[in-house]
Amino acid sequence: MSEITRRDFVKGASLAPLAFRPSVLAQQTAQPDRFDIVVAGAGHNSLAATAYLAKAGYRCLVLEGRPIVGGGAKTAELTLRGFKHDTCSSTHIFIQANPMLRNNELNLGDYGLEYINPDPIYHTAFPDGGYITQWRDLDRTCAEFAKFSKKDALAFRRMYNEFQAVESLFNAVSFAPVGFGKSLNDRLAEHPKGKFWQRRLAMSYWDILRDNFEDDHCRAFMLLSPWGHQAPQNPMTGRAAYQVISQQSTGRPIPKGGSGKLTEALAHFIEAHGGVILTNKSVHRLIVENGKCAGVECTDGSSYRADKAVLSTIHIKQLVDMAPRELWGQDFIDGVDTWQGETTECNASYATTEPLRFPVEGGTLTPVHSSVLANSARALRFAYDYARSAVNMEDPPLSLICATVADPTRAPAGMHTIKVIGYQPYDLKEGPQHWDAIKEQVAESQLKYLRRFTPSLSDDKILARIVESPLDIERMNPHNWHGSCHAGSADPAQSGAMRPMPGWAQHRMPIPGLYQTGGTTHPGGSITGAPGRNAATVMLKDFGTSIDEVVQKKT
Repeated sequence: MSEITRRDFVKGASLAPLAFRPSVLAQQTAQPDRFDIVVAGAGHNSLAATAYLAKAGYRCLVLEGRPIVGGGAKTAELTLRGFKHDTCSSTHIFIQANPMLRNNELNLGDYGLEYINPDPIYHTAFPDGGYITQWRDLDRTCAEFAKFSKKDALAFRRMYNEFQAVESLFNAVSFAPVGFGKSLNDRLAEHPKGKFWQRRLAMSYWDILRDNFEDDHCRAFMLLSPWGHQAPQNPMTGRAAYQVISQQSTGRPIPKGGSGKLTEALAHFIEAHGGVILTNKSVHRLIVENGKCAGVECTDGSSYRADKAVLSTIHIKQLVDMAPRELWGQDFIDGVDTWQGETTECNASYATTEPLRFPVEGGTLTPVHSSVLANSARALRFAYDYARSAVNMEDPPLSLICATVADPTRAPAGMHTIKVIGYQPYDLKEGPQHWDAIKEQVAESQLKYLRRFTPSLSDDKILARIVESPLDIERMNPHNWHGSCHAGSADPAQSGAMRPMPGWAQHRMPIPGLYQTGGTTHPGGSITGAPGRNAATVMLKDFGTSIDEVVQKKT
């Protein structure tokens, strides 16, 4: 097994990126003159916003500091030629409810975007040999719970029906800017089960799962990688108790060809509508004239002016350093200073000669998405590990992705890619830099534990691997501040009207002419496209039109 470091990838040492690069024509025709809108950063949210703005007829320029666009939605040959690994996100669940895809507002299928929805949806293996598999068929999933408890099978079906009745309310709030339409509380007040849901949302999701399920296998399965988002015992996390429920109807879709296919499609749409995308253009300063954000300056000395607005997807922790502090206002600065990160990951991507094979009754199962978890108590303990800034390799909970099972285009014939996600803190007692010394050891410990559940994944089946610590994840993309793939915690202090901070949740920033999108804005991180579409909604309204008019526009 060969070892490849993240440093090699950052330098581009024989590791080919696969995501969108701007056309030669776009790079030649883009001049440092005036545009209607200048966009700083090319993550999937800023590209989504730009796509709507370009469709509206505005001349847009997108500036990306990396060699390829995509932010957290990129695909690259991280290990060996022909093995296509997602560099961050892999699963595109929540974006399926975004009107951008749900109503096909941008016709991204015409630009190469195609989704695969694997079956089974998810599989969790336990040390005692037990397992639960979630299938697209509800009855089949309930039968998996019934192996351990008939009561828990009934509870899963009941909770599924409960959530189906209100899911559209949650989506309506996520896919609209803060203050546009009724709030979730107002919507629930009009719903027959509104009081029930207000209580549920205020509870911890561990309390909900503990109260509704009696068998620990079922409880642990319902946790579904909580260690990647919020601690399950935290109050006001109740909606997360329904994350497994929600994917029963949506599945866990993956883009054919890799996560980067989403951002490739958006980039091609932008260029097809007159937009310009430039890579290797890192923005380091906002140009403010007459009290208004009038453009940006890049680290290479180039500058670009915007007649109407600048749209940023730069993390707010870095954004405030790009203009004089007095322009932001103390309330905004206070919000930035108190911004909190989230649970972080130490990942390893493998090129292999076989997929993950889990022993099941009658043979083996090769799912795309899976996890291994000792029990629910181990999931609860992760919050303590983060609080004490300590790596804990005792029965490490792992999330696993083997996309090539459903999408063989991602590897040479008969070969596979496997991603092993372990949840470990960015902050260590020795400091984050200590990750450079221990990440290989941590990855090896995670692999050793995984082999208890998938013994066929021996050294001779592994061709190469690359390890990414939380520190590497931050180095790869500055928006992953302190290793936060979702830009920061989505706890109540940083959600809804509090994201990024009170008074500034509608994508308009304290400096006139500057707007913000990306994971630091409502409804937060993950691949949803919601911050992007929501930012476009606000900007188009400020420009005197609406997103509905733009969607209906023939182009």
